[in-house]
Formats: sequence, structure tokens, C-alpha cells
Amino acid sequence: MYSLSSFRLFSLSFLLVAALFSQSCQKKDTQENAGTSGNIRIGVFQSLSGAEASFGQDAMKGIRMAEEEINGRGGVLGRPIELIIRDNQSKAGETSSLVRELISRDRVVALIGEVASGRTLEAAPIAQRYGIPLVANSASNDKITKTGDYVFRVSYRDSQQGKTLAQYMHSIGKKRAALLVDISKDNSTTIAKSFKKQFLNLGGTIVAEQSYNVGDKDFLAQLTTIGNSGADCLLLPGYYTDCASIMKQSQSLGLKLDIFGGDAWDSADLVRVAGDAADGAVFTNTFSSEDPQPAVRTFVENYKKKYGTKPMALAATGFDALMLVADAIQRAGSTHSKAIRDALATTNGYQGVSGKFTFDHDRDPSKSMVLLRIEHGEFKFVKRETP
Repeated sequence: MYSLSSFRLFSLSFLLVAALFSQSCQKKDTQENAGTSGNIRIGVFQSLSGAEASFGQDAMKGIRMAEEEINGRGGVLGRPIELIIRDNQSKAGETSSLVRELISRDRVVALIGEVASGRTLEAAPIAQRYGIPLVANSASNDKITKTGDYVFRVSYRDSQQGKTLAQYMHSIGKKRAALLVDISKDNSTTIAKSFKKQFLNLGGTIVAEQSYNVGDKDFLAQLTTIGNSGADCLLLPGYYTDCASIMKQSQSLGLKLDIFGGDAWDSADLVRVAGDAADGAVFTNTFSSEDPQPAVRTFVENYKKKYGTKPMALAATGFDALMLVADAIQRAGSTHSKAIRDALATTNGYQGVSGKFTFDHDRDPSKSMVLLRIEHGEFKFVKRETP
């Protein structure tokens, strides 16, 4: 007779085999659903409501424009693109269930999302496990593409932003920096860490380091400490939702510090809330609507015709994400997810709106970034910088 321990071991082994078989079947079903006819389903997950809805909505405008352009010229491989869109409501924990649904129920052949790194990191292991290529449209956390070889990104890494900001601030004579960092967000802490390393290497000094958590309302204590530190500049690498309030409170204290930040400032809501307190602030980004490149000029004009305003960078990276997937499908000559992944990995010199794309061995794009200055509520091009 079998012992109880042997029976438990057998049961555990059976359940493991069953789980692996089920996952294998789901992968096979996804590929079979791709087929050679009907719509090509692309899953999209974004923050379309909630605290960071401005980000997701901007991204979706660009993704929709790409969909219209692709389908307007006959689709890909003679088939239309169909977007299966899910809203994670800007909430942690929502994305993982949505992505499983997109893969298992909706049978998408590729995924696009997200703006926020934390929510993208929820999706990346699932995409990797099921062999579905994921293109992160704007998530910049360094860890994202480390998840596996099915994960790509359109933007740069946070560590590159910090280094670029340090180089620029040093170039304009800044010597004594203060930092006010959102310690609840990886992108904020990573930018701050790489900035600090590069700024010190260039001979600068860090005179104050203060922190907060996303959603905090009162920053007066931290700003008072910074004001008394002798700083000649302030690095503020948080999200627009908090940074707008920080800028207003800094103005109320009469602080005369030049403020610098990362691409999480890229929202019209930043200047809507901060008002003239944001004037003069400079931040890194992946796109400028003032860029003279022909691809950018065409995109900006088409966007203005459709939406009546200039595009934000998140619209440009959303547009590029879907166009890159469509280009990969076309080059692969197939809608099988592995073929799409392999084609994405060999992308070389693709001219997008937010830059020219060549993916490196980590599936990060080798491209420059831009610096933008806020002037009277508008984001003005300063310069293009290579990290």
C-alpha cells in the first residue's frame, strides 16, 4: 500500500502536470485563434480612469490614431487590427487579472501597456509565462525588460533620465542640489539614485534629501528644510499628481529654486493645477511636439486635426507602440506570438514619432531623449540629449 506521504507526493505531481498542461493548451489556443483570417487582436491595458487617468487617456489617443492609420491602409497581412482595451483604473493589483483575461479569454497575439511602471511590472511576468509579446508604451522602470525576452519598451530607462538630468543641470552651472523624492514609486527613487551618482561624479553636492509618499498633501516641512539648505536647484522626480502641489507650495514659501523632473510630469494637468508655479521647470521626455523631424510634424498635424490640441509625449509613445507591433507582424508574415516577438527583437532603424528604434539585447530602444521647459503652460523644446 502507498504511504500517506507518497499519496501526497503523487497528488502534488499530478496537479503540477495538470497546471502545465492547461497553460500549454492556452498558449496553443491563442496561436490557433490567431489563424490566418479575421481580425488581429491586440490587447491594450491602460489607466483610463482613476488618479492617473490623464496618462492612460493620452496614450489611448495615440494608440487609436495608429489603429486608424493601420486599418485605413488595409490592415496588416490583409487583416484589420482589433484593439481589446481594458481599464485598470490606475489601481495596483488590477492589471494582472486583466492581462490574464486578455490572453486566456480574448486570445490576443500581443499586448500594449502601460504608462506606469508598477502596473507594467504586474503584466510582464504573465506575458512572459504565456509567450505573448508585451510592448510597454511608456513605462521606464529599469526592471521591466529584465522580466524576460517577450518584454519590450518604447521609452528609455529611469536610470537614463537621472543621468541626463544631472548632466544638463551641471552644464547650466548648478552645483548644490536638493532632492524631494516619492519613496513609494520605483521610478522616482531610481531617477534620484542615478541623478545623485552622476551629479556627484561631475563635482556637484547634494545638500538636502527629503521624501514623501504618493498621495501626500502637505509638503511644507520638506520644502522648508530644502529652502534652508543652500540648494541652488531641486530635483523632483515624482508624478504630476503630486508635483503640481509641491510646486504651488514651494511658490507659497517664496523659494527661488529651479526645479527639474522626469517624464512623469508629462500631463496637461500639471500646469492646470500648478499654474505659474511651474514656469521655468525643466523635465526629461521622449517627445516634443516642436521637433522638426518630418515624422513628428505629420503626427502633430494629424493629431491636432483629430483632437484639436498638440499631442503629449504619451500619445506619441502609444502611437509608436502599436505601429511597432504592426511592423513586426508584417515583417514576420505571421500572427503567431513567437514570430511577432522574434520580429520585434530584430527591429533596426524603425523611424517612429518618438525617435528611431533599434532594440538592444535587453529589448530597450537605443534612442535619445528631449528636455522640455514649462513656459506659460506650454512645454517648450530645450534640447535633445543622448544618455
